[in-house]
Amino acid sequence: MTRFRRWGLAAGLLFPLAAPAAQPLGCLIEPHRVSEVGSPVIGVIESTLVERGERVTAGQPLATLRSDVERQSVAVALSKAQAVGELQAAEANALLARQKLARAQDLANQQFISGQALEQARAESVVAENRLAQVREQRGVYMREHEMAQAQLGLRTIRSPISGVIVDRYLSAGERVEEKPVYRVAMVNPLRVEVVLPSSFYSTVGVGMPVKVTPDFPGATPRTAKVTLVDKVIDGASNTFRIRLELPNPDMSLPAGLRCKADLGVNPGAALQKSAATQPLTSLPSGLRLTGSPALARQPAKP
Repeated sequence: MTRFRRWGLAAGLLFPLAAPAAQPLGCLIEPHRVSEVGSPVIGVIESTLVERGERVTAGQPLATLRSDVERQSVAVALSKAQAVGELQAAEANALLARQKLARAQDLANQQFISGQALEQARAESVVAENRLAQVREQRGVYMREHEMAQAQLGLRTIRSPISGVIVDRYLSAGERVEEKPVYRVAMVNPLRVEVVLPSSFYSTVGVGMPVKVTPDFPGATPRTAKVTLVDKVIDGASNTFRIRLELPNPDMSLPAGLRCKADLGVNPGAALQKSAATQPLTSLPSGLRLTGSPALARQPAKP
């Protein structure tokens, strides 16, 4: 019996047990971005255009505020910008002054009028030209005022900053908008996946690495995500770090908020050995635990 036990011990030393297969890690699927959409100005909601669960695109109107005063301001500014009577009068006056100056110059050359009359005609022409330039500048100011009135009217429309789905609507028509948001919009294409890994995986994970993600959802099939962020600081208390994945969801068939399993295809034991053998000390992340042998520390250095 003792002989068989010795043979078993020897076999265990010569043929070590196979390393355990890589186990999927728990993860969480979240929206790529969530926006609390409010109003840039204070006002009263006139109408809400979308409801909870609807898909929206970036720039799509979500709600409108009462804007009677702003619409009238736009109309007044447009009337000023389109008014051409004063401009036509200034152009006609400038043309008449140029013709008068030309006749006065011709008469002065024939010595039929005095030099003083010629100077007066020249001065009137200069005044008419300046008046025409002033009217044109004023017309430009009116056009800018019209643009500003349109911009102020545009602030009365609440638009979606991102493409996604409406998560919630906080206010209804007739309610006053101040600091509280009106809508909550979530971007679900792409999705964001957060994974917590032990420090032994640090040397095997990099930005751009593909990871197989299996959502905890009936009928869901594994999908391929891509690593977009790897933490540079390891949590010393748990000896873990986080990575962020980007999961495409073009048809928006996968909802956010699901738990999932992330398979990196890496054995944590092999990752730990590789990290200890190949990772230089200067490239290790902050917060990593270090272990050593006191016996090795007491050995004198070789000459």
